Amino acid sequence: MSNHHMTPELEDDSVNETIQYVTIFISGQLFGLPINRVHDVFVPESVTRVPLSQVEIAGVLNLRGRIVTAIDMRKRLGLPPHEHEGSMMAIGIEFKEESYGLIIDSVGEVLDLSETSREAVPSNLDSRWADIAAGVHRLDRELMVILDVDRVLGDMVTTGVAA
Repeated sequence: MSNHHMTPELEDDSVNETIQYVTIFISGQLFGLPINRVHDVFVPESVTRVPLSQVEIAGVLNLRGRIVTAIDMRKRLGLPPHEHEGSMMAIGIEFKEESYGLIIDSVGEVLDLSETSREAVPSNLDSRWADIAAGVHRLDRELMVILDVDRVLGDMVTTGVAA
């Protein structure tokens, strides 16, 4: 029997379903962002500070004519600043119809991982990471924390901003 459905997102619990993740590093920790949430990977050029903004907002930048709010993920996670300021990378995402750039340490590769290997957030995971995690994947040599964009930006965007 052949399957003639042309729907890319079948809503069944297929054992073979894989998700592509863009891997990123923040303070040595491996994170994975579902590739469907990633719009750009770029080197932030000039970031303009925004007076009186939250501490984790690095400022705004122009990305191909669009104004993007830059979020310093180290500050968002309560981590010390990156030692090599000039070598930062950013991941462009959309959240509630606004553009954001998550400033990270580095970008890794794209991984295809089975949805069945995804696990719940372990109880012993650092609380800073657990607060923004949508689960984990155990890889050969390390744990990849799945970054939940809605949780990363949700608290920041909803506080002090009219919906």
